[in-house]
Amino acid sequence: MPWLQIRLATRPEHSEILEDALLIAGCKAVTLIDTDDKPVYEPIRGTTPLWEHTTIQGLFEEDVDVGQLLSLMDSVIAANHLGVVSVSTEILEDKDWEREWMDNFKPIACGDRLWIVPSWQTPPDPDGVNLKLDPGLAFGTGTHPTTFLCLQWLNDHIQAGDSVLDYGCGSGILGLAALLLGADRMTGIDIDPQALVATDNNAAANGIAPDRYCVTTEAHDLERHYQVVVANILAGPLCDLSDAIASFLKPGQPLVLSGILAHQADAVMAAYSDNIAFDPVATLDGWVRLSGRRK
Repeated sequence: MPWLQIRLATRPEHSEILEDALLIAGCKAVTLIDTDDKPVYEPIRGTTPLWEHTTIQGLFEEDVDVGQLLSLMDSVIAANHLGVVSVSTEILEDKDWEREWMDNFKPIACGDRLWIVPSWQTPPDPDGVNLKLDPGLAFGTGTHPTTFLCLQWLNDHIQAGDSVLDYGCGSGILGLAALLLGADRMTGIDIDPQALVATDNNAAANGIAPDRYCVTTEAHDLERHYQVVVANILAGPLCDLSDAIASFLKPGQPLVLSGILAHQADAVMAAYSDNIAFDPVATLDGWVRLSGRRK
């Protein structure tokens, strides 16, 4: 069924009043978005950045009286002295939204061997290393530059028999990819218990036996050393945890770090400089991957 969408561009401090008015008027769903679409990737510590302009989107059934709705919103704006609020409406045609969402996800080639394949699609290369993922699950799906850069490194460097630590594992995508590429075993650690569920689900979907991996929220479950350590989190935690993360490697063994914006690379490298000799930096769309070996 078609829907009427109303959009109100306002200031963040006015959004609650307008949201309440839409709901009282019978709105079926309300969404608040950043009007200027300025992403905040990693805020400065001690700050909580907020966007400067908010657009409120409300969905109504198509038969709503548009004139009455607009008159109501004008009254609310005037009564609460909200100033100038841009208001517009449009009809959203009915679609198979689930199918359209699914069609947006395509298999991703991450090197000469590894593919990330949505669970409902046929692998483009049946003889390749195909990691099947359900993008409906939490955490990474391989589409973000930081995840893609890490997967590329794994494609090129994982060797048969490796033990891998995925530090901040999320969906387990990196550690599970390493297992499919030939690693012997993988340990994933994350502070979010949902990561355990997502990793278990992805492992089962890819036929990975439970005895080949461990995923945990507890540091005491980790082994003393691993042959490969990968951490795709954020620059701040990577710096704070630099000594702990590097300690899981013996001399000569590789470390892969990502979740880092280009302007943060020097700070992260400095935090690891006592322990890691870094390779040249890999970049993609403003993000970087750092790799190197334990000194």
